[in-house]
Amino acid sequence: MVHTPVEAASTVPVESAWQRMRYWVIAHAVDDFYQGLVPASIPFFVLERDYSYVQAAGLALAATLGSALPQPILGLLADRRRILWLAPAGIVTAGLGAGLAGLAPTYPLVWALLLLSGIGVAAFHPAAGRDARRDAGHSAMAMSLFAAGGSVGFFLAPALATPALVSLGVGATALFIPPAVLMGFVLWRYQHRRTRNTVKQPRIDGHDRWVPFFLLTGVELVRSVIYAGMNTFIALYWINHLGSSHALGGAALAAFLGGGVAGTLFGGRIADRVGMLRTIRIGSVAALPALAALRLIPNAELGLLFAVLAGVTVNIPFAVLVKLGQDYLPTRPGTAAGVTLGLAVSAGGLFVPVLGVIADKQGPAAALTTLCAIPVAGIVLGFLLPQPAAPAASPRN
Repeated sequence: MVHTPVEAASTVPVESAWQRMRYWVIAHAVDDFYQGLVPASIPFFVLERDYSYVQAAGLALAATLGSALPQPILGLLADRRRILWLAPAGIVTAGLGAGLAGLAPTYPLVWALLLLSGIGVAAFHPAAGRDARRDAGHSAMAMSLFAAGGSVGFFLAPALATPALVSLGVGATALFIPPAVLMGFVLWRYQHRRTRNTVKQPRIDGHDRWVPFFLLTGVELVRSVIYAGMNTFIALYWINHLGSSHALGGAALAAFLGGGVAGTLFGGRIADRVGMLRTIRIGSVAALPALAALRLIPNAELGLLFAVLAGVTVNIPFAVLVKLGQDYLPTRPGTAAGVTLGLAVSAGGLFVPVLGVIADKQGPAAALTTLCAIPVAGIVLGFLLPQPAAPAASPRN
């Protein structure tokens, strides 16, 4: 296969990529920490306030709706207006909403605050994706660092929040407000400094290709469904089907999430060597046997290795989805980032109730069996994706 310039390997060293992207990587980690804080705190709302499972699902839905529905509008706004404060304000709003929810005295107020937190998450992604691409240039590895930042934040949320919630109760969510305020301020300062010190910025011209972009969005939806489903049911599968301890069930979830971080970074390296389309296809194909092996291994301890492997393979395509989406929509980088990083990622969670019905009737093993078949759709969509056009950049003052 002959690669276009967009698909060619980047000559930018990893160190330079990190130097350019460190603000965005850390900001993405902080922002998505609050996405992970919501599911980590929901069990404590149930235990301390006697919320029903329906009410608990409603809280998860509030955060999902807030982070998913505004994405296209905010993406259009980010493409039409520079609005340097949008990403910093999104982080602060996400932190305030999720942090104050634990202190709210009534269910409607908790629901509204989690909805607000989701809107903050939604505000961050289009603007951050647009400006991270500006700093990354054409390096897939650099954009994979940005994507991995979100995975790290989601991974850290239960690890850091659960001990505090166990010790202090659900009101401990307020302890996690300061990182959002601090990172919002740091990112706002960086944005203004970056703009002030940059004389010329690249303008990407080209023709928006919506059909390939929608196919790419389908690939991300497949990944998101698997990711959300595994987050929800892998620990229950370990405990209820494999008969392991609660601690080992938690370790299985941590292994899958940790593998996801590694897979995102690994995918960026693959893309800079063999191209973005091959990276998506490699990850999509590899996820099928990895998930099947995870489901079929009868040993809980040995299964941890396959939980890591599943996390790696499922997230290899995630490394390049943002960059490739922006290559398909070169004049709308904010919209592309908002959909691939925000809307499609959140929308996968809407499929979880279907898996819940399956699990209620046949157990969590049936839910994982269903997830094993879903990569087939990602494989088909991945092979339908066309090559992106070579970018045509022109300077502007």
